[in-house]
Amino acid sequence: MRVAIVTHVVRHNDGQGRVNHEIARAALDEGIGVTLIASHVAPDLLVHPNVRWVPIRIGRWWPTNLLRQQVFALKSALWLRAHRRDYDVLHVNGFITWMPADVNTSHFVHSGWLDSKYYPFGLTKGVWSAYQSIYTRCNALLERWAYRRSKVITAVSQKVADEIRAIGLTPDNRVDVIYNGVDTRGFAAATGDRARFGLPHEAFLLLFVGDLRTPRKNLGTVLAALRHLPEHVHIAVAGFLPGSPYPDEAKALGIAHRVHFLGLVKEMPVLMHSVDAFVFPSRYEAMSLSLLEAMAAGLPVVTARTAGGAEIITPECGIVLDDPDDPRALAAAVARLAADGPARRKMGVAANELATGFGWARMAAQYIALYRQLEGQQKDRRRSEAQAAVAAKTDALTLNTLAGHENVE
Repeated sequence: MRVAIVTHVVRHNDGQGRVNHEIARAALDEGIGVTLIASHVAPDLLVHPNVRWVPIRIGRWWPTNLLRQQVFALKSALWLRAHRRDYDVLHVNGFITWMPADVNTSHFVHSGWLDSKYYPFGLTKGVWSAYQSIYTRCNALLERWAYRRSKVITAVSQKVADEIRAIGLTPDNRVDVIYNGVDTRGFAAATGDRARFGLPHEAFLLLFVGDLRTPRKNLGTVLAALRHLPEHVHIAVAGFLPGSPYPDEAKALGIAHRVHFLGLVKEMPVLMHSVDAFVFPSRYEAMSLSLLEAMAAGLPVVTARTAGGAEIITPECGIVLDDPDDPRALAAAVARLAADGPARRKMGVAANELATGFGWARMAAQYIALYRQLEGQQKDRRRSEAQAAVAAKTDALTLNTLAGHENVE
């Protein structure tokens, strides 16, 4: 079997890229040939003899992500159309190419984010806000086109599956839920080291991980909640920092000394074992990898129902808030964890136990089983078509023979 996967990047330190990296690695281990149509592929995959990389180069001169994504979609579709006989199953990720797909994994539903009451952008709120609004609306339309032309849509959470069905699919579309995975052993086995990150030894430490340039991840509400918590409660913040408004916001709130911006962190398992709880009240999320990682590291989590991962959180391992924008409710949840060490540690153990059911191997096995199922259906269809063609030819010959006998008589 030969599988073609279309994604922008295939690498460890990227959410969607990590998912596709694990799928590709597992497929190769099963003897499946893998073609990666991507702009970047991790070197460890490229050395495998059954990997083919089709690089999609996007020039830096394209001014916006919206245009760059369209260039990628067009270039990838042209290659896929010209090499249709080079793969048996086509796996894409949302709207990423103009080719119809066999499997389409949804990591984000732009229409779901657009319809959320927490969506902050609009056409009349400034240039940046107008661009974000146009970007989301265009992607919502393009995703609908892509999903309706996919045989099987794999949603990374039940929340995502519900949002996909809400956009209106055809009767032929099938929607499955395949949750993202996590390196359960790696995150469980690490050892904490606050000194390595310059974190205070005596503080009760929260951890926030995410994009620090967008209001969607909702660090602002976490900072506001910190004002309602005792001085010994601090937060470590991991994420790309340039262009983020939150350092200035922390200063304006008078809590800058309690907020530790760490930038991008490579040793995430060590960091997660260096803190006491994970906080992630995202205003919209499909299925957060960092939330799964925190659970695998044995951290109790505080999140919100608007985050896709919230659907797997039980009261034994975390706290799920109804409103992501309520700083007092968030502060009360954190205060509850900070005040009861034994209960907090018990929640961390439960979180780790729950996370063990979400390993990368489990996720990849589900995708490979789906690939094999689709390949089997294609073979059955080709066999049926071939048999029908033979039957039609036989019928035609029989009719010709009979006609010939009638002419002789």
